[in-house]
Amino acid sequence: MRVRILGIGMGPRHVTVEVADALRGCDYAVAVRKRDDDGLLALRRSVCDAFGVPLVTVADPERDRDDPADYPAAVADWHEARAVAFERVLVERGGTAAFLVWGDPSLYDSTLRIVERIAARGRTPVEYDVLPGISAPQILAARHGIVLHEVGRPVHVTPARRLREAVEAGQDNLVVMLGGRHGFEGLEDWTIWWGANLGTASEELVAGRLGDVRPDIDAARRRARDGAGWVMDTALLRRAS
Repeated sequence: MRVRILGIGMGPRHVTVEVADALRGCDYAVAVRKRDDDGLLALRRSVCDAFGVPLVTVADPERDRDDPADYPAAVADWHEARAVAFERVLVERGGTAAFLVWGDPSLYDSTLRIVERIAARGRTPVEYDVLPGISAPQILAARHGIVLHEVGRPVHVTPARRLREAVEAGQDNLVVMLGGRHGFEGLEDWTIWWGANLGTASEELVAGRLGDVRPDIDAARRRARDGAGWVMDTALLRRAS
């Protein structure tokens, strides 16, 4: 069996020629189903329809999303449950399967780790490869017409839940993912370039001094959620010089 882990950006318009060619050569794609009205699953289905590939769905295993004390252990348990669910599909169907990853597989996505788990279990011989996609920070920078870092300076990428500790460690130019306003307190004088549901019909953009535009971000998040039924935030935060 072969697994192809394919970065798809935020839908059919972001699929690269390389990924499109790989997807056409797959027998089917596999995706989790979080709920009956899963908007992200619908976007994956639109990619499959665009390239003539059937989509096989599995129910997403339960996960503790309330920021548990042992967060890595909770995620590891969830990954193992997903690995078991995906392995069943691979064994049943065989052939070449595609896993369609939002953005790029290298950045805040667990698909590669889960496929590695399946291979490491040794119960199912799996050959796999990875093809890159367009990431949310790339789209954010393009939409706002900015460079993510200043000349010769670094950019620190963090999930929103780790924003506060990054700031306390002295980071002053941060790409923040996987969260909305989490940790924004005390950063009112920083500049923010923010986006939600980047690359989709429900995309929202806000930029400015954080203390001035926080109400605009709140309103934009509500519009994005109302339009799509879900919100994915990405932001660049930079300390005032």
